Amino acid sequence: MLRTSPSVLADTGPLVALFDKTDHYHAQAMAFIGQFEGGLVSNWVVVTEVCYLLEFSVAAQLDFLRWIAQGGLKLVELEEPALQHIPHAMDKYRDRPMDLADASLMVLSMQTGIRDIITFDSDFDFYRLPDRSKLKNQFTQMRKR
Repeated sequence: MLRTSPSVLADTGPLVALFDKTDHYHAQAMAFIGQFEGGLVSNWVVVTEVCYLLEFSVAAQLDFLRWIAQGGLKLVELEEPALQHIPHAMDKYRDRPMDLADASLMVLSMQTGIRDIITFDSDFDFYRLPDRSKLKNQFTQMRKR
């Protein structure tokens, strides 16, 4: 697959922070978006979770959905095998516990080959892909610069 710019998976936390000015991570999420030149990729599981967490404001939910429609976030449908991998991953990491959105992002990584993520969730430091590699958190990388 030929990409002209890097793509990263987007977890729920940074997306909520973008649209909630009172969020502790709002400034960090805005700084990342301001300098990032690639594409953000996610799925409907994450979008649903973001809308739920933005439920305090219909305006914030609408701004988020309009941002997606304008190309702010590329949504990739999970393929059929995801239904086999997601329960397996959630069971494997039940001690964390791994939620549906996290499991869907791990499966999306397997499906797309994208190995970078933006997340505030430290559980991604423990999750492993089938080849035992982990996703590289671009927020961690940004703090090291």
